Parts: sequence; structure tokens; C-alpha cells
Amino acid sequence: MKLQIIARNNVEVSETLEAYVEKKIGKLGRYLPTIGEGKVEISHEGAKLPEQRFTVQVTLDSKGVLIRAQEESKDIRTAIDKVVDVLSNRIERYKGKLYDKGRGISFARQGAAIEAEEIEAPKRVVKSKRFLVKPMPVDEAISQMELLGHDFFLFIDADTERLNLLYRREDGNYGLIEPEQG
Repeated sequence: MKLQIIARNNVEVSETLEAYVEKKIGKLGRYLPTIGEGKVEISHEGAKLPEQRFTVQVTLDSKGVLIRAQEESKDIRTAIDKVVDVLSNRIERYKGKLYDKGRGISFARQGAAIEAEEIEAPKRVVKSKRFLVKPMPVDEAISQMELLGHDFFLFIDADTERLNLLYRREDGNYGLIEPEQG
């Protein structure tokens, strides 16, 4: 697996830290061998709470399927350990979906799957909406989103004439998703 390690906000990535990241994230390749590359972003935030000083965000690419996790801690190594735990859980869940969908459930897992189905109903789309998407600048889209009281807003950017998704981030700022065809 090819890893790209990016340090932000005055974080020094020493050789030992880089080796630690490669060792920990590299182990995830055992669970899902199709992971070709990964991007690790380590940043230092000036947060009031010491538990949120370092943020580690990892994005793994497995043949076009992106698996992402982000964790915070007062120590870089602890944040890395936490993000690896979250990623391994997400990989296991992803692999389970692939296995159940593609080849069926194995005989050994069949009993547990039947019990799980009885306990938890499968998720499905329960509501569908249609609405007019009109061109507007990003500032107007933010205003519209605020007026509606939503955490996201779908609109066509007036400058690029492409569909965009505006969303509210946990820190109160906004994020903008601009789809690309690949």
C-alpha cells in the first residue's frame, strides 16, 4: 500500500512517527488487500480541550471505494491508534457487505445472520423528495440553507453550471462538494 503522509498546522513528522504510521495503517492491508493507496493527514488544532489537540484523518482507496475515518486525541500516537480501530471496523463492515451481497452467506455464519435479521430490519429508503434545483452563487446557497434550517443544500453553481452539495461542518463552517466525473 502506498501511503501519503501530510502534516498540517506546525506538526513535525519524524522518521519514527512516519514508521509508526506506516506500520499501523499498513496492517489494514491484511484485512483488505485491494487497498492501493492511502492518505494520512495529521494536524494540530488549538483546541481548548487537550483531548482534541491532534487530529488524524485517513482516507483509503480500495479500487475506487473510499474508506475514511478521523479521530482526535491529546497524543498523535493515540489518535493514530484510534483511527486504525475505526478503519478496521469499517473495513470489516464493508467486507461483510461484499461477502453477503456477492457470494451469499456461509453455512457457519447463516445462523448468526438469521438471528441478526430478526433483531435488526434492513435499512431502506422510506421517503423520496423532488425539488427544483436552480443556479445560484455559493453565498446565496448558504443563505437558502440557513433559511431552510437544513445541514446540507443541493444546488447548481451559477459560475460552473455544475451540481454542488453544500453542508454544515461540526465546527460551524461550511463544506462544499463539487462532483467530478472520472
